[in-house]
Amino acid sequence: MPVLVAENITKKFAGVTALDKVNIELHGGKVAAIIGENGAGKSTLMKILSGVYNEYEGRILFKGACVNFSNPREAQETGIAIIHQELNLIPYLNITENIFLGREIINSWGMLDKKAMRATTQKLLKRLKLDTDPDTKIAGLKVGQQQIVEIAKALLTDAEVIIMDEPTSAISDSEVDALFAVINNLRAENKTVAYISHKLDELFKIADNYIILRDGKTIESGEMASITRPAIISKMVGRELHILKKSTVNFQDEPLISINNISLDHPKNPGRKLLNNISFNLHRGEVLGIFGLMGAGRTELLETIFGIHRKSAGSINTLGGQVNFRRPSDAIAAGIALVPEDRKKDGVILGADVKTNISITTLPQLSNAGLLNNKKEHALADRYISALKIKTSSHSQLVKNLSGGNQQKVVLAKCLATNPVILMLDEPTRGIDINAKNEIYKLILELAADGLGIIMVSSELPEILAVSNRILVMCEGSITAELQADAASEDMIMKAAINK
Repeated sequence: MPVLVAENITKKFAGVTALDKVNIELHGGKVAAIIGENGAGKSTLMKILSGVYNEYEGRILFKGACVNFSNPREAQETGIAIIHQELNLIPYLNITENIFLGREIINSWGMLDKKAMRATTQKLLKRLKLDTDPDTKIAGLKVGQQQIVEIAKALLTDAEVIIMDEPTSAISDSEVDALFAVINNLRAENKTVAYISHKLDELFKIADNYIILRDGKTIESGEMASITRPAIISKMVGRELHILKKSTVNFQDEPLISINNISLDHPKNPGRKLLNNISFNLHRGEVLGIFGLMGAGRTELLETIFGIHRKSAGSINTLGGQVNFRRPSDAIAAGIALVPEDRKKDGVILGADVKTNISITTLPQLSNAGLLNNKKEHALADRYISALKIKTSSHSQLVKNLSGGNQQKVVLAKCLATNPVILMLDEPTRGIDINAKNEIYKLILELAADGLGIIMVSSELPEILAVSNRILVMCEGSITAELQADAASEDMIMKAAINK
């Protein structure tokens, strides 16, 4: 008998049908891959199963009994836990406090047993191979480390059903191996795991069964051993996918930007450098890929170029000469835009609508005598909604009600609205399905063909090789290799990423 059953689940948001009579079954001792493109309804379904959304049509059966959770806590107490794709951590609480929030251990005196909670947190972090002090505040962690904390939160409860929504989207290969070991242990304990991922290779490694959603509907389910990767892609998107060919770049032209021996000191350890003598050029029409493992300094490099961090040495030159960006607004004025790694924290205003998010970077151009011209704002938003194929009911829909992939497209639209000469992308396809990835790849190559210089950080080797003209590999704050993409291989890149 299935542990968890969803029957004819239908859910609508502001006129958009996210789920349309979806049916799934989850079994004990099995890992079920929930597969579908951006906006297919995967995360919405999982949020219904875990009590995040409690208004919907249809019914849910847990161990044969009908349930309807008012909130996630009820679901947790029943035995269903979820690891969200979008991080739900409190930045200024530490790791232990986040893991035990709402589930604190109380001693016999009615006081918080901080020692016991810290010890349990230490065991969880060790189990997940995260070598970090449990007293570290979340604000001091990278996105990948925060993802591990989210996983630890779910493992704290002795849940019978564990839902993992893109759990590996921001973690390293070694952390993925640790997670898979945990999942295998859960399977051996007859636990049920629902696993959402756009990384098909890992689904074939870890999943027993598959459930494919498309446009909010159940398309097919079965055993992973009985289906191929091309068949999954076909059922996900309903059509064959093609990536545009890269254009040839003229490296004889003057570089759009030259980075010359820049370094960045560690803010808490002056003897350590986050970036060490980084140098490279970016040319018009070039896609420069940057690869490195967690902690390599990729994000810090983009943020330093963008004026978020003050470099400790070196110089930056653009076509206008040497520049010294003291703040991001200086970089934007010079024609540089940054799509940040964490779209929820740094990329969008979740409580604002689509048009406000897109127009916020160009308000002076959309205003007359200090008053916002609504007609211009609406036209700008509608243009990018159409160009980037943002799936939304209208430009007035709140960004928080969009899927993660569509939120990312809003961030891209906001950056492109500034008409940049250089576009920097930090993990632009994190948590995005294969079809949406293809759309973003196509957009990147089209922008490069139009003359933009693009720097793209990615932790996915196939992505780096597919889109880049040239690849820089980083390790521990230094560049360890510079490769032409058409002559590079995954092995070459990975070797450079682990050997300084």
